[in-house]
Amino acid sequence: MNPLLIPFLVAAAFFLLFLVSFLRDRRKLRNGFYLFFALVFFAAGVLFVVASISETAAAILLFSVLVLIPLTVLALGVFLICNGVTMLRREGRRPANLLSLAAGIGIIAYVPVNFAVGQIGWKPLDVLAMTVSALLFYVSFLFVCFLLYSIVYGRIRSRRGVDFVVVLGAGLLGGNRVPPLLAGRLDRGRRAFDAARARGADPVLVTSGGQGPDEDLPESHAMAEYLVERGVPRDRILLEDRSRTTWENLVYSRELMTEHRPGHRCVVVTNNFHVLRAALLARKAKLDGQVIGSRTAGYFWPSATIREFIAIFAEHRVFNFTVCGLIVLSQVVSAL
Repeated sequence: MNPLLIPFLVAAAFFLLFLVSFLRDRRKLRNGFYLFFALVFFAAGVLFVVASISETAAAILLFSVLVLIPLTVLALGVFLICNGVTMLRREGRRPANLLSLAAGIGIIAYVPVNFAVGQIGWKPLDVLAMTVSALLFYVSFLFVCFLLYSIVYGRIRSRRGVDFVVVLGAGLLGGNRVPPLLAGRLDRGRRAFDAARARGADPVLVTSGGQGPDEDLPESHAMAEYLVERGVPRDRILLEDRSRTTWENLVYSRELMTEHRPGHRCVVVTNNFHVLRAALLARKAKLDGQVIGSRTAGYFWPSATIREFIAIFAEHRVFNFTVCGLIVLSQVVSAL
């Protein structure tokens, strides 16, 4: 066998795993890992082919990639800091709004801090720096896979007929008004509702959201009024007004839909940054439906995406903390 084919064969194997897993259920996080490794081995195969034609060209290509990676990371750090400042100005100083700023500062500070630690020359500090670097590499790998599959999942549409369109709540403004973030979800849900009717289906819209401590009425009621004002028949809307979390949104909506139409199919609507985590939860809740997203203001997206990643990381905390523990242990043992 030609050695040049090996990376392409490995890439094809990972892509086949991706296709099989995706077709069985696209709401699986592992799909992102299969796709990531397929792309990595395909890129390696291209590099080997270029090297077989011209080693100089391959060296230039590899050097360009190696230079581009740190420059891209640096640019990302600057972007996240600027975005974090924008978030603080427009959304306030809540902890969740500090995520992009904190991530940007961490990226920018990583190199000088690592360099300073190396200059001190104290072994325990060196071990700590290496351990932190290894942990950051692991988390960064997970984040890249998450981001890659979030983009892929969010852009692929399901053409199946649906019986229900579920719109997830997102808090009310002033206790009784639909804010822009939630309005975007409702508008996207109404478009999905209209598209299903245009294909001959007879769908029902489900507004899902209970009443928070600072709200004058359940979110689902305000959401329904918003839809009725924009032409949706009131008798085509069901209210799920018990939920407080995304998980409860999905579980209680499933119960409501099953009560009205057993064996139903649905589509769930949320914001684009929330699509993948909502899909993972929908699969866990045994909901027969995919998730679609509405657009979010550009400045809001980075912090929200980081928050979603942290939530998914925490939901798989047993596995992730075990891996992190093994990383720490391996660094300590290697230093002895």
